[in-house]
Amino acid sequence: MDRVRIPLRLPATVGTKKTLETNMDLEKIKKLIEFVGSSRVSELTVSQEGTTVRIIRENNAVSPHAPSSQARPVPVTETASETPRAREQAPASVAAAPALSGVVAAPSFGLFHRAPSPGAAPFAEAGDEVRQGQELFIIEAMKVFNTVRAERSGRIARFIANDGEDVELGQPVLEFE
Repeated sequence: MDRVRIPLRLPATVGTKKTLETNMDLEKIKKLIEFVGSSRVSELTVSQEGTTVRIIRENNAVSPHAPSSQARPVPVTETASETPRAREQAPASVAAAPALSGVVAAPSFGLFHRAPSPGAAPFAEAGDEVRQGQELFIIEAMKVFNTVRAERSGRIARFIANDGEDVELGQPVLEFE
């Protein structure tokens, strides 16, 4: 992966680097930047303990917007099929699952979830026919839930990753027949 130098511009209201370290771990911010840079996510906003970090990808580059000392609300649209876990955290993105040779790989690092919430029925089972755009699984990265949808229609042969397992970017998680 190419390294990209990203200047961090802080508004006068934010304060010093110490403020950033106190409210949000800089390593977490670096991981968020890497996540946006290596995924199909074009914008990501994360709030923690009164600090908000917004990262926007523009022209294949990742541009972090300065964190603010006050969290701003983000509008969330609820749908009838939304689950309790989905309501707890707004999804950062809805990614299409890349399917090469019938194998679907994780579009980012994180925890692999087959169901929308603990105890709920999985989005799909081995042997199920799925259609293009259907939800397949969720990748949870730093309490941000990314719903992954089928890029094509077909029958699921098997799940390679186990529910709740840590997965890496590009790791095979399910296979189509």
